[in-house]
Amino acid sequence: MMEQNKGKEMVRAKNGGDDEQKWVYDSSVDHKGRVPLRASTGVWKASLYIIAIEFSERLSYFGIATSLIIYLTKVIHQDLKTAAKSVNYWTGVTTLMPLFGGFIADAYLGRYYTVLVSSIVYLSGLVLLTMSWFEPSLKACDADVCNESRKVHEVVFFLALYLISIGTGGHKPSLESFGADQFDDDHSEERKKKMSFFNWWNFGLCCGLLLGVTVVVYVQDHVNWGVADIILTIVMACSLLIFVIGRPCYRYRKPSGSPFTPMIQVFLAAMSKRKLPYPSSPSELYEVPKTQRAQGRLLCHTKKHKFLDRAAIVEDKEHSIDKQGPWRLATVTKVEETKLVLNMIPIWLATLPFGICVAQAATFFIKQGATMNRNIGDFQVPPASIYALAAIGMIISVTIYEKLLVPALRKATRNERGITILQRIGIGMVFSIATMIVAALVERKRLGVVKKDPVNGSPSMSVLWLAPQFIIIGAGDGFALVGLQEYFYDQVPDSMRSLGIALYLSVNGAANFLSSLLITLVDHITEKGGKSWFGKDLNSSRLDNFYWLLAIITMVNLCVYVFLAKRYSYKNVQNIAVANYNEDDANAAGSMA
Repeated sequence: MMEQNKGKEMVRAKNGGDDEQKWVYDSSVDHKGRVPLRASTGVWKASLYIIAIEFSERLSYFGIATSLIIYLTKVIHQDLKTAAKSVNYWTGVTTLMPLFGGFIADAYLGRYYTVLVSSIVYLSGLVLLTMSWFEPSLKACDADVCNESRKVHEVVFFLALYLISIGTGGHKPSLESFGADQFDDDHSEERKKKMSFFNWWNFGLCCGLLLGVTVVVYVQDHVNWGVADIILTIVMACSLLIFVIGRPCYRYRKPSGSPFTPMIQVFLAAMSKRKLPYPSSPSELYEVPKTQRAQGRLLCHTKKHKFLDRAAIVEDKEHSIDKQGPWRLATVTKVEETKLVLNMIPIWLATLPFGICVAQAATFFIKQGATMNRNIGDFQVPPASIYALAAIGMIISVTIYEKLLVPALRKATRNERGITILQRIGIGMVFSIATMIVAALVERKRLGVVKKDPVNGSPSMSVLWLAPQFIIIGAGDGFALVGLQEYFYDQVPDSMRSLGIALYLSVNGAANFLSSLLITLVDHITEKGGKSWFGKDLNSSRLDNFYWLLAIITMVNLCVYVFLAKRYSYKNVQNIAVANYNEDDANAAGSMA
């Protein structure tokens, strides 16, 4: 592999810029294992196939997830508490599986084959879900209305659900990183297109979500669950076929083994050399020549976490460096990649309050809507379909950001992105604060109406009162969630980008668990004070106070986030003229001020 890389460097040096315009030298290969031809692989011609399968996966996921608790209570006849636990367990597994799937993709299978295998597993789950409704021996019961479901139906139903969880675990982190891999960071035009990719990726995601919580939920309510499952199965099968057809257009990255091994090597090497004097200049630290770099890009030295730099100190320059081994001597690039992961931990923690705010849209917001007047003309909106307003808000914000704000901001800031990634995430946090304030005011009005008329008060209030808070949180997602996707893909080491997307997904998962913990804590404290904020139903609760609490927590957290963002150093890649890659400029660009 090293000799092949030397050959590539010699060709590039000989042919110059014209050769780089023709071929892609970013360690990727085409479907035959060769250096990719720029004109026939990657960019939008490849990523559109990838966005198509993401659309179908989100359609299936939200079509199932938003109505799962209704199916468990109406068809399987679980009580509300048991059904809620079942949903939480399934959501938890589905959220955590991407960490495992991302590791497998980066270390062993590669992203394309991880997506392919996980999509087949996902499709198997949908087929089994469909069979559990139509196959007589697997049906919940023989009658149209069941008083109690058969045990075999429950077993097959949950087996299908967890197959979908496993499929999601490999699908979500690998597919998005595979899509971003279709753009060459070393090519200025492709780099700009890559910045747009995450916007259009989320546009496709929201379209799938929108149809999932409207069309699919409508079919579940007005036809039956089996027909909805057939629709989801057919759409997933067609998109999987489209994904496979696009194989010649893709650029592939070869798996490079466990991404954790080099980080462990850096820590152990630094510990073993902790008593050595620090070099007078960073240029004395060990780095392989670029011509000998087998895979990936070289990173420049940064000043943070200086202790780890000891891993790159050459102990005995008179003897062969090869004899020292990776557990004793690490390159500057390996040290910097370890620093990147450490830098992410505070940012990950600082985004959790935003995730807690987002979690309310799928729980309390929808429960509020279920108690209100959902009639629009002669049509009654299903409770789960109210979530479509958040998807609409996200689609609008992503479109405006991509088509209007980015071009204007590029001219104003001379930054390729328009604004930095962390600034974009920060703007989304501001939207989440606004959401909680609006939600608190609307809920206070609803409780005021209920106080005047306890029986007909809430049903007399239109569900459209909730539209502003759904649209605002959706618009915030267009900034923060898209920014988080781009951040966790772009700022991780190149060898662990699928795992980076999994870390982004874990923000939502951890925030859901923290939301449940916060509710339990607030319930316990307020109950001691006289009356809990969470009563037996919404009318006896004080959700408005809870929303105010979340707004205050998120405001305080935003101040912490700004402090961290101002001091953040972006990935510093050698020989790439990109805004924010100079460390001093990076610190300035990372500023929220």
